Amino acid sequence: MKPYILICVLALASCTGNGTKNSNDTIKSTNDQEYTSQATTLNTPAQNMEYCFIHTDGTNTQDTTAVHLVINANRVSGDMSWLPKEKDRRKGTLSGKLKGDKIRAVWRFVQEGMKDTLAVEFKLSAQELDQKPMNLNTATGREQVNTQADYSVIYKLDNCEKFKFK
Repeated sequence: MKPYILICVLALASCTGNGTKNSNDTIKSTNDQEYTSQATTLNTPAQNMEYCFIHTDGTNTQDTTAVHLVINANRVSGDMSWLPKEKDRRKGTLSGKLKGDKIRAVWRFVQEGMKDTLAVEFKLSAQELDQKPMNLNTATGREQVNTQADYSVIYKLDNCEKFKFK
């Protein structure tokens, strides 16, 4: 029901005002939740939805990364698992924000019994999820988002049944 309220509020807001409305203005709905209006295109992610994506790479595409996202207004939560065939796995949760079609999140994961975190950046469309690659910061010895790179790690929409996300 909430998406219909949002659409009505957005439609009414677009009909009033002084004509200088920014496409990223914040609007209060009747239940005081904030929503960010966005230009509607075919690639704009749907709000209040769950998505699941798979990326495979490595020799014979045997290494898998699975991402389960829950989008609620501009908040993103979910799970991410990196499952290489013969290496230590990373499994954990995602928490972040959606702005337009871009997601900035923190991945809290466990690897070899140790807890760690990494910042991650994604671009979400209706059919795929694209991620900025990681690079090694030689000064700290830690992985970090390569902010200069394009979104070049491509995940395909999937049902992720075999990964048993929540």
